[in-house]
Parts: sequence; C-alpha cells; structure tokens
Amino acid sequence: MTDNPIHLETRAHEGVKIFSPTANRNKSPIFEALNPYLPNGVKVLEIASGTGEHAHYVCTQRPDIVWQPTDPDAQSRESQNAWRAGIEAQMLSSHDLDVMRTGWAQAYLSYSALYCANMIHIAPLEALIGLIAGAKEILSKGQILALYGPFLEGDKTAASNLEFDKTLSSKNPDWGVRDLTVVKHMFADAGFNVKTRIEMPRENRLLIFENVS
Repeated sequence: MTDNPIHLETRAHEGVKIFSPTANRNKSPIFEALNPYLPNGVKVLEIASGTGEHAHYVCTQRPDIVWQPTDPDAQSRESQNAWRAGIEAQMLSSHDLDVMRTGWAQAYLSYSALYCANMIHIAPLEALIGLIAGAKEILSKGQILALYGPFLEGDKTAASNLEFDKTLSSKNPDWGVRDLTVVKHMFADAGFNVKTRIEMPRENRLLIFENVS
C-alpha cells in the first residue's frame, strides 16, 4: 500500500515492541468471537497485523494454531517479531505482504483461514479488491475469511463511524469506512457468503465470510 496505516492513539514502545491500547482492549472480545470458527490445527494468515498483539494473544489461547502475521510496514513487522518471543513455533516470523501486489497469494496456498482487522478503511479500495482476490486463490470451499472493523450500515450506521469516516477522508481521499452492503456484494461476486455478522464493542463488526464456491 502506498500510504502507511494510521492510528489515532498514543502507543507505548519497549524497544521495537509496540503496545496499542486499542489492540489490548479488543484482543479478548475478538478472540472470543472468532474462536468458534477456527478449527483445530488451523493455519491462519493475518493480513495487516499491526503491532502483533492480536496474533500473540490468539496463539497463547490456542496452542494448536499456527499464525502467520504480515504487514507492509517495516516498523509493524519488527513489533510483530518482538511479540513472538516464547511462541515462535506458533507465531511465525512476519512477512512483508501488500495485498495490492499482483500474485501475492501464491506464497500462501497452504493456509486454511484468513484474518484481517482494521485494514480496509485505511487503505485504497484496491486493497480490499486484492484481499478478496487472494482469498479466492487461497481458501477452499468451506474455509473462512474473518474481517473486523467499522462499517457504514445505512440508517443504522453509528454516529461515531460517520465521524470516523469524515476524519479518514480528510486525511486521505482514498480512505474511509466502507459500506457493508458493498463489501458483502464484492465478496459474493468472488463466491463468499456472510456466514456470521457479529456486533463488537465500539460499533465494530466481525464478519465471517465462507467460501461457498
């Protein structure tokens, strides 16, 4: 992605390890919602892993899981690798992955689930297009992609998400909270149905897309 992801929070640092207050607050609710959809022994590819705290938390809760963190941002990858300490067999060394690169999915065909949190609203629409195209290549029928973040939902859109959308657009016209209906249609065109829509804290959503084709 051409622009580095942003965050609207103050983060602490311990060497290269980064601590996100948002990730710390959300990691448990996200895991509780996501966990039932992760089969035993699943290999998860995470797109845009940020600080690495979500990956670390899931691995500590599920010792059967192998988790591949990625990010196009070098500082984020360093933080993810710092969070691997003690769980290196589960939480793999971070990869430089940009879903807008042609053919990126070919290196990840052995993975059986994808997870992406708080990425599509701070990236061009082409990143969402690339994510969906890659998921289509990687995932077999019945396997899932979990997508977490804020969404526009017509008249039901939270005021905080409308304001967040304005803030993002003012920073970069290619950014913005995505319309849930549009996102669902884009996945449907690629053969993915919404298996579950879960309401999360702070007006976020966790969407479980299943490959049905």
